[in-house]
Amino acid sequence: MKLAARLDRIEPFYVMELAKAAARVAAGPLCDAAQGGRRMIRLNVGEPDFGAAPAVREAVARVAQGPTPYTDALGLPALREAISRWYAQRFGLAVSPDRIAMTAGASAGLQLACLALFERGDEVLMPDPCYPCNRHFVTAADAMPRLLPTGAAERFQLGAQQVRDAWTPATRGVLLASPSNPTGTSIAPQVLADIARFVRGRGGVTVIDEIYLPLSYDEHFGHSALALGDDIVSVNSFSKYFGMTGWRLGWLVLPPALVPAIERLAQNLYICPSTLAQMAALAGFEPASIAEFERRRNTLRERRDYVVPALNDLGLTVPVAPDGAFYAWMDVSRHHADSWAFAHELLQSAQVALTPGRDFGLADPQRWMRLSFASSMEDLEEAMRRLREVIA
Repeated sequence: MKLAARLDRIEPFYVMELAKAAARVAAGPLCDAAQGGRRMIRLNVGEPDFGAAPAVREAVARVAQGPTPYTDALGLPALREAISRWYAQRFGLAVSPDRIAMTAGASAGLQLACLALFERGDEVLMPDPCYPCNRHFVTAADAMPRLLPTGAAERFQLGAQQVRDAWTPATRGVLLASPSNPTGTSIAPQVLADIARFVRGRGGVTVIDEIYLPLSYDEHFGHSALALGDDIVSVNSFSKYFGMTGWRLGWLVLPPALVPAIERLAQNLYICPSTLAQMAALAGFEPASIAEFERRRNTLRERRDYVVPALNDLGLTVPVAPDGAFYAWMDVSRHHADSWAFAHELLQSAQVALTPGRDFGLADPQRWMRLSFASSMEDLEEAMRRLREVIA
């Protein structure tokens, strides 16, 4: 069967390939308790171990008993209004519900934004490393993601001068993430403001993935880019802070002029996000739910404060401590020349699943590996013990 040529430019999602390998090892004798094996510890996938809040779970059981028809393509008005109030309460921002579009996860939001804004011949500037799916959304819109290498000195984020130097007549805009997957690092507020100002001056667009923003641990970084102007496109999600990964519900905050285009695309691509997920998500904004999410954020901070020093002690150096999200981006070159091979060896020798840097960019990916500390402290402590045994 002849496939579309764009598929030649979209690589496999190696996070999932590693997850398959971990599942195979977990099903074998190394993890068979009857044969003296031990369980696989999965620190490779970015999925919080908390799940949805109790009020959200109760709500879905309740609303499932009644009608769940299609909603508007832009989502339930009540949910868009709840998100608007949340921006006011959390970030001090006046974001009109009319600018909010509910989506089938942040992934659908990014796809809609890329289809609406980018086309063949366009370049989109992105940091290297970055979340692989983000660049593939650009590719799927027939545009060209242009990855710019970053390092610890820049917190693995683009700088304003770097964007200026890389801009060409073909550049349409920037696609950023703050905090970032895989590094857990954010863009300094003044740097982000300088980037947005420059891009605006060139007639470009600034798209920013803010799905980890509520999971910021440093007040210096925990500010939404939406404060920089109504022309910013922000992508957000119920998956991370709200713990609703499998519910596939996210949202966009859009410039007013972009809303009709996003609505038209959503109507045709998937009609509307899940009605059931939207109705249940309303309970995520109840005071008891927000209090629970903040407790979880503090728990994740405690896990970070444990795991980053532990990795550094093992020579798995984390050059920039994450200020948000739940990832540690570590340099494994002291112990192995190829993080992809090292990750597979650790499945066998330690029964610990980590994510090699191969997914996240082109700049020396074999040197880097990502650890997710979204698992329990018990799992993290056991994983560090096993890694210490292997490295010793």
